[in-house]
Amino acid sequence: MWRNPLRVVNQLADSSLMVTKNQLQHKVDDGFWEALAATGLSLLVSREYEHFLLCLGCGNKGPDISYMCLPHPSGIAVDKERRCVYVASTRNPNLVYELAASAGLQSRADLGRFGKRAVELEGCLIPWRIFVYPGSLYIHDLALIKGRLFANAVAHNAVVRLDESGGVEYAWWPRSMQQGKGPCTDQNFLQLNSIAAGRDLESSFFSASCSEKAKYRPGHRYFRVDGEGVIFSGRSGDPVCRGLTRPHSARIHQGKVWVDNSGYGQVGFVDKGRLNVVAALPGWTRGLFFCGNTLFVGVSRVLPKFRQYAPGLDVKKSFCGIYAIDINSGKTIGRLIWQEGDQIFAVEGLPREMGRGLMCPAGRPLMNEDGIGKAFYGFNKTTWRG
Repeated sequence: MWRNPLRVVNQLADSSLMVTKNQLQHKVDDGFWEALAATGLSLLVSREYEHFLLCLGCGNKGPDISYMCLPHPSGIAVDKERRCVYVASTRNPNLVYELAASAGLQSRADLGRFGKRAVELEGCLIPWRIFVYPGSLYIHDLALIKGRLFANAVAHNAVVRLDESGGVEYAWWPRSMQQGKGPCTDQNFLQLNSIAAGRDLESSFFSASCSEKAKYRPGHRYFRVDGEGVIFSGRSGDPVCRGLTRPHSARIHQGKVWVDNSGYGQVGFVDKGRLNVVAALPGWTRGLFFCGNTLFVGVSRVLPKFRQYAPGLDVKKSFCGIYAIDINSGKTIGRLIWQEGDQIFAVEGLPREMGRGLMCPAGRPLMNEDGIGKAFYGFNKTTWRG
């Protein structure tokens, strides 16, 4: 089993955890692909509990969907300067994958006729490095601030700076979590789960399911969620928005702090301390990406064991997909729905000059197992320039 390089890299030896055709089947409105094509970008989407990363592209020949198995992928950060993508994976230990585009295959005689297919690999994002961090951090979102990689250490009630050597440094935490000279790190009290990255930590914002310690902690059946969520200011360490329910995916766009109010299927921006709802959707909203006046937001099926976190949704009617929304009118431009999909964590834009997709195209196998082996054996790490 561990002779298959794809499963070695993905840490997924069990074939039952590999992607199936049903998980990729979808229905789509024409407006979705038009909206995506207009951005000049592709979308990276992490399908958390289904253990794979998706790339939705729209090139000269039309829609182009590809994927790669990863264990429990969550936050995604795109580093345009270094031309790489970071993906948070698993919970214990926490892995962070660094993906970058292959420049094809090395010129080697032992690749034989397969070497002629090198063009199929050019521009495909593949793992270049994998970083391992302690599982107790419980990493969720990732963000780049001043070229440095940060993550939500949810179980430590803090935001941490991730070092390429595997080190971790506490960088920010809410004022309510101050304990001595640092944060309170012995248990998860807030579910501090997303980063709206600004120019620096002080101009950034952070979402959490509550603002301070309570009798019951996140994950407990009696933990209060309805209206308890907040957005923290990086500068003050105090809430600047209240009344949210399981907020996720906070982002800054056009000078406003946007967030998914997941428990009610809403997306909107902070206005005078409250959420100004721009759109309400029939699923657990998580994942936000903006391009101009178009917002791409993920919706997820509410899993039965998490129904208490979604008091504002009809759980039986929730589903998994991506909506393209006009941020001025709140109207849906188009949507793509995975009929048998479950949970989306992150949605991020990928410039096409940084990569044209992932190694496994949906609907047609790129190569057989022997071909996959040769691809990892001979891929060229010279930076692909498009």
